[in-house]
Amino acid sequence: MNHPWIIYLRAYMSIRVHRARTAPTRGASAIEWVIITAIIAGVALGLATLIKTVVEQKQGEIESGAGIDGTHS
Repeated sequence: MNHPWIIYLRAYMSIRVHRARTAPTRGASAIEWVIITAIIAGVALGLATLIKTVVEQKQGEIESGAGIDGTHS
């Protein structure tokens, strides 16, 4: 769990939680902000993982020569 994105996400979330706990309550509550932030971070991490997987698959296809001559093996 020492991936740079995980470290960044932990630091970002701890800052958000601290701000949510110490801020005056106007609008959405602190818990709502934490939940919203966690959902957004989860979606972003999921998309990053999906994009990475697709890119790695395409890289493998390119390296193996599949699709270069218009045929798929």
